[in-house]
Amino acid sequence: MLDLKQIRENSAKVQELLHRRGSGYDLEPVLAIDNQQRELETQRSGLQTRSNEIGKLVGQKIKSGVPPNSEEVRGLREEGNQVKSQLAELEPREKDLKAQLQDLLRALPNLPSDSTPGGKENVEVWRWGDEYIPQNPDILPHWEVGEKLGILNFERSVKIAQSRFVTLIGAGAALERALISFMLEKHRLAGYLEVMPPFLINSQSLTASGQLPKFASESFKCDRDDLWLTPTAEVPVTSLYRDEIIAADRLPIYHCAYSPCFRREAGSYGRDTRGLIRLHQFNKVELFKFVHPDSSEQEHKSLVQNAEAVLQALKLPYRAIELCTGDLGFSANKTYDLEVWLPSSGKYREISSCSNCGDFQARRGNIRFKEAGKKGTQFLHTLNGSGLAVGRTMAAILENYQQPDGTVTIPEALQPYLGRDRL
Repeated sequence: MLDLKQIRENSAKVQELLHRRGSGYDLEPVLAIDNQQRELETQRSGLQTRSNEIGKLVGQKIKSGVPPNSEEVRGLREEGNQVKSQLAELEPREKDLKAQLQDLLRALPNLPSDSTPGGKENVEVWRWGDEYIPQNPDILPHWEVGEKLGILNFERSVKIAQSRFVTLIGAGAALERALISFMLEKHRLAGYLEVMPPFLINSQSLTASGQLPKFASESFKCDRDDLWLTPTAEVPVTSLYRDEIIAADRLPIYHCAYSPCFRREAGSYGRDTRGLIRLHQFNKVELFKFVHPDSSEQEHKSLVQNAEAVLQALKLPYRAIELCTGDLGFSANKTYDLEVWLPSSGKYREISSCSNCGDFQARRGNIRFKEAGKKGTQFLHTLNGSGLAVGRTMAAILENYQQPDGTVTIPEALQPYLGRDRL
């Protein structure tokens, strides 16, 4: 959530930054409701002060010998009742305005950082592994080779659920499990503490991370409970410390987490509806950091490197893209996407999105830190990234390691986890 004080004091600058994201964000309703709420707050405060004064006066009069039923005391009490009646009218109106203001603020995205490219064109910043790009011109799409090998089945998944789900069979299930274990172990050795959070999450958790209210239609909700299927482990991990104050000497805190992810993917179409690229359910290993604001930028760079390390260990060609303001995620102020090479389509496809969210999520989730010897608290910074999307990693292996005879070799780094060197 954006800082309301910043909006009040520098609304022109905030509006300019929001316009860099697009034309659909207007601060005028926020400022109007804020002004109304503050005016009511001033009225309420004045009335509350007068109510307290009347109470003291009545007590003083009676203590000094004025009869409780005297005209003077009755007049003060009548005035006090009128003030209380006015307060009773103002308080619900003020509460309603505060709720409206919070709704408006929650609908505003994070402000892009000054270094985020403007416009609608993402910027390629580097590539890695060109020498590992296969030269075989007859590489099958991953879903075809997977079905030929008998490790992916989409038709049976329609019978079990509906389209856009997959059943992994035999070596396919083992490969998915091996990739999850490999990624988690690699990140553990890099200093991340593994957590396995609940896969059902409440609305507060989705709101804190920025998924609600904007992405409610993209999420799956349990009708009988205030619980949703997690769209990414970023959501529950964000809320691990919601409404808490963390000692500054505990920062940074690094977590990695495996979770299945559930998304409607309502807007995707065409080629992406086949294979493992856009499913309603997929597995992912998430990287998450809670950091001091002073180290936020450097922590972002190292987060990207941690995600890259998985691709490099698997020798999968990829490129890094810096997202422009027009493509930036709702909660992020700066994002690097890692895109892995898929030879069947001759394209790089996103496999990790590494974002710095600044204090945006911390403000929504009320996650603060306190430095020893200093008064007050501050909102910390949160960062997140896929480390990696498991299904897309499997797709990249099935294509980049595909052999002319239809077999698929297993990356050397993954062989100890899978117990074989070929599919």
